[in-house]
Amino acid sequence: MQVILLERIAKLGQMGDIVSVKDGYARNFLLPQKKALWASEANIKQFEEQKVQLEALNIETRKEADAFAGRLEGKQFIVIRQASDGGSLYGSVTPRDAVEVASEAGFTLDKRQVAIEAPIKELGVHSVTVKLHPEVEVQIQLNVARSEDEAALQAKGINIAEQAAEDEVTAELEIAELFDEIGAAELDELQKIGDSEDEQEPATAEVTETGTDATGASPADAAAGSEPEAGPAADTDEGKESGS
Repeated sequence: MQVILLERIAKLGQMGDIVSVKDGYARNFLLPQKKALWASEANIKQFEEQKVQLEALNIETRKEADAFAGRLEGKQFIVIRQASDGGSLYGSVTPRDAVEVASEAGFTLDKRQVAIEAPIKELGVHSVTVKLHPEVEVQIQLNVARSEDEAALQAKGINIAEQAAEDEVTAELEIAELFDEIGAAELDELQKIGDSEDEQEPATAEVTETGTDATGASPADAAAGSEPEAGPAADTDEGKESGS
């Protein structure tokens, strides 16, 4: 199908160009969006009659778009979303989300102006194209985070997912070091107990291999020496009995 472009279309042509496009593209996009007219003789004649006005309107809208672009270019907007510890979003960020956060900051956009080339399904700062005019495009940033604090970190260039992984590794190392310190302390304590027992053994059992104690006496001698000796009283009694 041949159509007359009413504005510049990327990779297709400039305003006023008559180009051939697929029927579906024309019927589903160009014609409903009023970006083109079917290139009939009547429409071509109508366009030629209105060409000056259309060009003047295009210049005016271009100026407005340039002014708006100067304020919007490079702006960063925060989008709060739930995500896993690994940074994967539970869902994705859409052009509607971009329009909402931009509107909250005072920038009025249409979701059809927002071009997200690849689905945003991860935490981080993502660049998005905004088409303000057929000849004017700007880049904005969507700072997708789980909280305002995380968004502030990401704005400084910190990757939240990588930071979380590093923190986890650091925590595991600290725990391992703590267990090592506890284990070393327990070993020291056991060593002290062992040394103390070694010091007490000579004092409690000073028996030599020859069967004598520290004084040189054998256990049998020590037992014999412990029996009571007969005193003078016993001898006296025996004498009395013999005398009688």
